[in-house]
Amino acid sequence: MDFISTLAATRVILILGVINLLTGVCIFFSCRCLPGSRIGVKLTGFRWYQRFFKYHCFLWWIFWPSVMLHATLTIIFLGWPG
Repeated sequence: MDFISTLAATRVILILGVINLLTGVCIFFSCRCLPGSRIGVKLTGFRWYQRFFKYHCFLWWIFWPSVMLHATLTIIFLGWPG
């Protein structure tokens, strides 16, 4: 439990939060529903977006473990909210 009370723990929590934010945005923009929207119609014309769009399912494998670890460390470090 010594690790949890150190500065390293807060850095890991922050890094995981940034990973959550970035993968969440990537998941949103690679969503299968997006091409039906105004933004999506414009994006589907780009070759780089068509390649990026294929990785939607793989992004979840980064997102969920990161969210779980981030939440667990935050609860251990800061306690249960309330």
